[in-house]
Amino acid sequence: MLNRSHLASIDFAIDDTGAKSISDVQGPLLAPGPRGAFDADGISVTSFATIEGALYAYYLGWSAGRSVPFTNFIGMAVADREGTRFERRFKSPVVGRSEADPFTVGYPWVLNEAGHWRMWYGSHLAWGPQDLQMLHVVKTASSPDGVHWKPDTGIALPLAGQSDPAEFAVSRPCVVRDGAGLLMWYARRNPGYCIGFAFSMDGENWIRADDAVTFAGEPGDWERSEQTYPCVFEHQSRRYMLYNGDGYGRTGFGLAVLDDNM
Repeated sequence: MLNRSHLASIDFAIDDTGAKSISDVQGPLLAPGPRGAFDADGISVTSFATIEGALYAYYLGWSAGRSVPFTNFIGMAVADREGTRFERRFKSPVVGRSEADPFTVGYPWVLNEAGHWRMWYGSHLAWGPQDLQMLHVVKTASSPDGVHWKPDTGIALPLAGQSDPAEFAVSRPCVVRDGAGLLMWYARRNPGYCIGFAFSMDGENWIRADDAVTFAGEPGDWERSEQTYPCVFEHQSRRYMLYNGDGYGRTGFGLAVLDDNM
């Protein structure tokens, strides 16, 4: 749709033999905002949560730029009872520019643990002189209710630095509670896309272990160059990962089952 991303859904069944779709694509469930809005040029939904019985989506809103390729902010939308249509909770972002995040923010991941709301999201530290030259890290925010957010000033997940000088972005975090600690999968760029991994005891200080992420088997043509933008979830006591392939997932997304030792 004019190269503007929308929210859609599809149902699929998972069993020991694999996964298969059991519905047509439904949508758009949420479309870009009106001209001039912070999300007028596209939306990328990356996290969901339930607040007082209602399903909420946290998303990245795209605004095409002139001096830079884009500017992103974080929006929030609520679903109808059937979950087939979302409406914006606010016309403005729930996380936008600030002294801590002066350029662009996006790809939120939200967890609510006993009323303790936390968000991990991507933030630009700087733009380079050319279009997609950037420094992009993962930061955190907190909220008393899942609606009103206060970004923290520090960096939760910095760039690899000397261990990978070519890396210029870590983004699209996906965080899962695992016992007393937290696990994070995320997208890396150096300069192509791949998937990284880190673990933490407090959600603020992360230890990277990117080499722990490997894919068994031969990649398909749609993912031969890139595997990225992970979303990890539990199903019947097993852990699965949805992920994009080449070109930001241009021709589809895949499903992998994680090794029990991961």
